[in-house]
Amino acid sequence: MQVYEAPLRDMKFVLHELHTDDGFGNLEALAEFTPDLVDAVLEEAARVAQEVLLPLNRSGDIEGCTLENGVVRTPKGFKQAYDMFRDGGWCALASDPEWGGQGLPEQVNKMTEEMICSTNLSFSLYPGLTHGGTTVMESYASDALKQRYLPKMVSGQWSGTMCLTEPHCGTDLGMLRTKAVPQGDGSYKVSGAKIFISAGEHDLTENIIHLVLARLPDAPEGVKGISLFLAPKYLPNEDDTPGPSNGVSVAAIEHKMGLRASATCQLMFDDSTGWLVGEPNRGLEAMFKMMNTERVSVGIQGLGIGEAAYQSAVWYAKDRVQGRSLSGVKNPSGPADPIIVHPDVRRMLMTMRAWNEGCRAISGWVSRALDAEKHATDPAVKQNAADFIALMTPVVKALFTDLGFESANLAVQVHGGHGYIAETGVEQYVRDARIAMIYEGTNGIQALDLVGRKLPAHMGRYLRSFFHPVSQFIEAHKANEAFKPMIEGLEKAFGALQLSTATIAQKGLADPEEAAAAATDYLRLTGLVAMGYCFAKSALIAQGKLAAGSDEAGFYKAKLTTAQFFFDRLLPQATACFLAIKAGKASMMALEAEAF
Repeated sequence: MQVYEAPLRDMKFVLHELHTDDGFGNLEALAEFTPDLVDAVLEEAARVAQEVLLPLNRSGDIEGCTLENGVVRTPKGFKQAYDMFRDGGWCALASDPEWGGQGLPEQVNKMTEEMICSTNLSFSLYPGLTHGGTTVMESYASDALKQRYLPKMVSGQWSGTMCLTEPHCGTDLGMLRTKAVPQGDGSYKVSGAKIFISAGEHDLTENIIHLVLARLPDAPEGVKGISLFLAPKYLPNEDDTPGPSNGVSVAAIEHKMGLRASATCQLMFDDSTGWLVGEPNRGLEAMFKMMNTERVSVGIQGLGIGEAAYQSAVWYAKDRVQGRSLSGVKNPSGPADPIIVHPDVRRMLMTMRAWNEGCRAISGWVSRALDAEKHATDPAVKQNAADFIALMTPVVKALFTDLGFESANLAVQVHGGHGYIAETGVEQYVRDARIAMIYEGTNGIQALDLVGRKLPAHMGRYLRSFFHPVSQFIEAHKANEAFKPMIEGLEKAFGALQLSTATIAQKGLADPEEAAAAATDYLRLTGLVAMGYCFAKSALIAQGKLAAGSDEAGFYKAKLTTAQFFFDRLLPQATACFLAIKAGKASMMALEAEAF
């Protein structure tokens, strides 16, 4: 059974208690968004997610999207839900007020995204991609394009896409063939085929604004010859109402493993009128602005699925009776005890719980940096925030989606045979979560980005934005006897990360394959240390609240217990990551291709 109640208390803990000392300071530009206002927004977002989106999740998965006469129809109820979502201002939550947005902090936006993803991941892609598109346009589009397109995209009246992938090339965008021919009036004719385009065609908005990577006639080969163009589904009339069709057609919709209520399309651009966004032959730079925004959001998708899977598993574990507790009967009036009494079920539930709380804590930290990068007045703070975001973006995307998929699988395991059949709804979480590890750059590519680009950048400057606060925290609390095992565990994992960094730097200079072979383990190790840092901080805060006689003792005791479980049962994975990194590439690369 798909059940969900927004984890508002934990969200408020992350927002108001956990990261107040992160070094990004108080941002005057966001001073109007008081804790009371933020909490009210989150509570209303929870209501929308639980009452409007959750009921459509399984029915949308069963019905899916359909293609009829070139038009994609979303499942029953999606159009009404989207209209309500748009009219409630949720599309514009974190967008710039200059274009009609509400300008709320990214911290609030990411918490809202999590709730939407928990309750209906397919639905989340429609407004989510539009927000990514507006981010690119704000940074790179001409004033004329901004004035015409941004207000309606920000409001959600028009939606957006990102059109990168082509049938013959995926991540290797240097191979793309879509052409853009200048027309002499500032416009271009865009022609080519794109595949795997999320929200490429649907019935939710009046118009769909495609951001398309294409080549100019005189473009150099490879990624240095890619430009970015805006090509709407319908050309706007003078009054900005949708006008004539613009030569964008749907060849097919993909029949996917999951996210069946999200329309993933094969699109054809046939002399479609488009306009250049940014500079010629620098489209990939502009598109990466959107991709990096989306990568953090995809990480939130993993967290959202993980939370929904956990809550469904907890509900089932409390409801399902089977066997007796090894420590004695807990349900004497029934034929068996609820399965939540069994240690292995507890292992799975606590693992999901810890991953979710750890990811949410990291998400709050990165979101604070996103706000500081945009609003801080101190150049040093702004630079430190930008460095931290650059370092942590691949970690958030890959780690969160890996763990979200793991949690979805664990939820099925908790349900046993009932998890494997469709009626309970948890197998949908597995199917929906799987794509998040692939799109916006596979998780292996995120790991390569971390070790190949982020580690060596600016002589390791990005690392300092993360290493310094962790090191300072360990030094400040090493003498705390009550938390000595936790601090020592964090220190050991952090030491493994530092040694691994040095190993990769040394070996990678001589042999790039050595760095690539270590990349996935290094990303996981980085995430474990970040999570350990957040859990240790959480434990200290919780203990302080309990000592002060908080009237929320249950919440803070659970915080302490979850943190202890993480240090006991999950952080030891850091040692395995370190040993794998230290082993190098030899056995991985030794087998001849013909032997596989």
